[in-house]
Amino acid sequence: MDRDLLRQCLTYHGESFFNKLKCEQTENPDFQAVVSDLCKVSCESKSDGQDSPLVEQFIARKADILFCPSWRTITHQEEEHEQDDDAAEPYAIMPPVELFMEVSYEERRAMMYRDLEKGDIVVGRINNIREYGFFLTLLCTAGGLKRDIEDLELSALCHIREIPSIGNHDDPLSYFQTGDFIRAAVKDIDRYQEKITVSVLQASLPPNLDQIKLGVVPREELPIHYSRSVLAAADSSETYECILKSCHGYHNPSVVAYLLKKVGLSDTQPPSMMRGLQSKLFQQEDFATAIRKKQSASWALKCVRAGVAHFKHGHHVEAMNEYNKALDIDTSNVEALVARGALYANKGSIIKAITDFELALESCPDHRNAKKYLCQTLVERGKQLEEHEKLVTAEGLYRRALSLDDSSPEAQEALHKITDMIQKSIRLREEALADKATSSQISAEKLRKILKEEKRMKKKRKRSASSSSTASSRNSSPSSSSSSSRRRSKKKKKRRRRSERGSKRHRRISSVESRSEEEGRPGFWRAG
Repeated sequence: MDRDLLRQCLTYHGESFFNKLKCEQTENPDFQAVVSDLCKVSCESKSDGQDSPLVEQFIARKADILFCPSWRTITHQEEEHEQDDDAAEPYAIMPPVELFMEVSYEERRAMMYRDLEKGDIVVGRINNIREYGFFLTLLCTAGGLKRDIEDLELSALCHIREIPSIGNHDDPLSYFQTGDFIRAAVKDIDRYQEKITVSVLQASLPPNLDQIKLGVVPREELPIHYSRSVLAAADSSETYECILKSCHGYHNPSVVAYLLKKVGLSDTQPPSMMRGLQSKLFQQEDFATAIRKKQSASWALKCVRAGVAHFKHGHHVEAMNEYNKALDIDTSNVEALVARGALYANKGSIIKAITDFELALESCPDHRNAKKYLCQTLVERGKQLEEHEKLVTAEGLYRRALSLDDSSPEAQEALHKITDMIQKSIRLREEALADKATSSQISAEKLRKILKEEKRMKKKRKRSASSSSTASSRNSSPSSSSSSSRRRSKKKKKRRRRSERGSKRHRRISSVESRSEEEGRPGFWRAG
């Protein structure tokens, strides 16, 4: 049993509670291990006498559960990140609730001295500096216990022995000034004389808070709950609810999971004050999540039945509203998806119907109606695609329909028909390609013949043009023919003269050569 929790409870409830606790937990070995320490605790009875004996009796009977060590709300690992959590504010950090309650000054002051423990962290403002230390006016607590106590006028002394030497200062107090904000750890507390001693040495912190820095802090680093308390005290219209809703952490969707983890609770294995529930190991379907899922499925099924009734009477709009309501309650309700898909199919929204049937089969692959309706809808969609000449896509839908129901005559007939159609189109295409190749060969042969014919015609035209030019020269004027004949006769005479001259010269040379041969000398000497 947690000794600290028991001590706090005894301090609050007093001697009567301790007597009830000893009666109820006599046979509990955990209680016997701590009872000697609890006897040393001075149990302060309540002066107003308003404690309920029934409450004390309940706590005493359930003490082994209530004060179990596993109920400690903060662990060493969680506390290490407490400062970061405050900065990010994953949950609403609020001023202390007593700020919004009518709690007397004396009672709050007494509660503070009662609850403050050694090692707790406090924040204060220096109001006086002496040669032996400085005095603080406490503003709030900042670690473990969190309260705003500025109006309680609590003072604390930080002795010079509890101040570290900073830098080159010979006097540690010379670093501090009146008005500085100081974060310190409680060194000692005297509840009778109402004296508090604090320290700014890191060694004074408990192990679970040793990451917190002590000393002077700027105003911006004051705890968030203290800053909000100051604003709430200055404005009377700031209610608890208004401040709560204005907190950033209040709107965090993961706040419940975060707080459960922070206090060490589980939403799947919650603790209970009933001993029968404590001793039984419950199955997963016994917890709230599984039960809530069953309830949602039941409510959704009622909506589906109402929608089917509307559909039978021809009220399609009301039926659709009921199906949508069922899916809002349970998004994976198979019956609602199948019913809505059937309604979509009847209205002609084939694609939406296919989507609903597919979702239903994802949740329940063996649902008979979902398979049947999806098969029919796929065949209908395939026929629509055939009209748009998308034969390959339609064939895929028919094959998928047969994979769902291989005995469907509609799917078999549609697949056989479209297969023949695709094969016929392929044959026609091949024939068209073959005809095109043959025609291209024929056209090439024709082209060659045409070219040959054109060449022949060109030669013929040239011959005819030359013959026409000859005929035209013959049919020219008499003057031109007579002139040409005269030119020809002159040429003949010139040729005749040249030939005569040549023959005479030849005869002369031959006669000279014959003479020279007869005389035995070369002819050229004789000519010389």
